[in-house]
Amino acid sequence: MSCRNVLLTGCSSGIGLALAVRLAKDELKRFRVIATMRNLDKREALEKQAGPALDKTLEIRQMDVTSEESIRCCVEGIPQRRVDVLVNNAGLGMIGPVESQSVAAMKGLFDTNFFGLVRLVREIFPDMKRQRQGHIVVMSSVLGLQGLIFNDIYSASKFAVEGFCESLALQALKFGVNISLIEPGPVVTEFERKLYEEAACMDLSAVDQETLDIFQGFYMAYSKEVFTVLGQSPDEVAEHTAKVIMAEKPPFRYQTNSLYTPMTTLKHADPTGNLPLNAFHQMIFQHDRLFKASLSLLKMLQWRKRRDVSYNKSP
Repeated sequence: MSCRNVLLTGCSSGIGLALAVRLAKDELKRFRVIATMRNLDKREALEKQAGPALDKTLEIRQMDVTSEESIRCCVEGIPQRRVDVLVNNAGLGMIGPVESQSVAAMKGLFDTNFFGLVRLVREIFPDMKRQRQGHIVVMSSVLGLQGLIFNDIYSASKFAVEGFCESLALQALKFGVNISLIEPGPVVTEFERKLYEEAACMDLSAVDQETLDIFQGFYMAYSKEVFTVLGQSPDEVAEHTAKVIMAEKPPFRYQTNSLYTPMTTLKHADPTGNLPLNAFHQMIFQHDRLFKASLSLLKMLQWRKRRDVSYNKSP
């Protein structure tokens, strides 16, 4: 198999960094990774983890997905503009009551999370169609399938990504191009840590007291526990994503955390949409003990799952 060019965005940290290193260090040397980031001053962590792969199977380039000129400049620097695999990973987060978020901040999030993907596809998809091959891998989220309280704007951006890709996939198949949506749940990264630190200091003066109590007393209090119980590492998500990239027949959707499958399945069990809404409403607002018990059960399942994985890896 010939070496495939992989153009990957958002590689300064987290999932993007882990995936860039994972593919660049592939034992069969099946990939040449063009790892991009908006600010090259943040390249040190990637350079350190890439080690001997740097400037061999991995090169680092500047790209800002909010700029068409930046994207075009990066792609034009690739020999014959050949991108076999595009991985859209760059993204922003946002949590909190919608009254506390400015429309400008919402637009900024969509400019990266949704329109950043659209800009990349507009630049690269025509080349893939001409070549009659290619793979577009998009880092989405389970929140692109099921909304979550106080994640209104972020979830909306991921719903937009899911709808865009689902529509585009029909055309892509005609030209031999695959599209895959990677849908993680919580991922424990510096990105998430900073997001919650900022949320703890945000201006909530426009928010009514009852909503404030729910956000601070429930959501912020339990979010840390949810991340501890259900959170995956960037390396785990990168490994799942690498499997999708290497698959002979890549799936259109791929959830990296099986513990979230029942949540997303629940949504499709009732066409009215009432079943998941009522279930989550009761769990959050009426059955606090059940919510805590569910977290404890999930914690045990996650521990057993990781223990079994470690056991299977042992010599």
